[in-house]
Amino acid sequence: MTGTQTGPVAGLPIPDRLLAVATRMFAGKGYAGTSVQEIVEAAGVTKGAMYHYFGAKDDLLYEIYHRLLAMQMGRLERIADGPGSPEERLRAAALDVLATSFLHLDDFTVFWRSMHMLSPARQQAVREERRRYHDRFRSLVEEGQRAGALRASQPADLAVHFFFGAVHAIPAWYNAAGRLEAEAIGRHYADLFLDGLRTGPERAD
Repeated sequence: MTGTQTGPVAGLPIPDRLLAVATRMFAGKGYAGTSVQEIVEAAGVTKGAMYHYFGAKDDLLYEIYHRLLAMQMGRLERIADGPGSPEERLRAAALDVLATSFLHLDDFTVFWRSMHMLSPARQQAVREERRRYHDRFRSLVEEGQRAGALRASQPADLAVHFFFGAVHAIPAWYNAAGRLEAEAIGRHYADLFLDGLRTGPERAD
């Protein structure tokens, strides 16, 4: 029998409540170490209510990925199509993916620890969504290279993979109680990325 849900997820619609609880548990205990029964008890719903919205635990895991990628893709498109020089928009995009990753750290942690637990078809779907994001991000690098603001000698693909490789490692080492705040880490990451691409001697402050 499930209890009454209290705390920050209380009052959320049932699908959002289930996703919030599952995300927290998957990040803390791992996907394999979390049972459906634990999720529904923590969310304060019945298994029947969960299965009305999610056919299986795998559906919850996939939705965590899809939701994070869709949110970040929408934000990237607004930045990429917005005002500013190519370099300004690229920096804004780099800062944004870092800010949203820190803000949704549990989702981000689940993303990189448990993707292999998805079915092959869903792993492929996630990879395709991620590729679309990387392709749009890379287009900003290429735009800056065409404009002469960024070095064309640096392969855009390699630069983007290098940047996201560093971003993806964040859940392995980040400590919210550490010396640097998330916002400062984001600025340092963006500076290191852009400094490696700029054509002139100027560097970010």
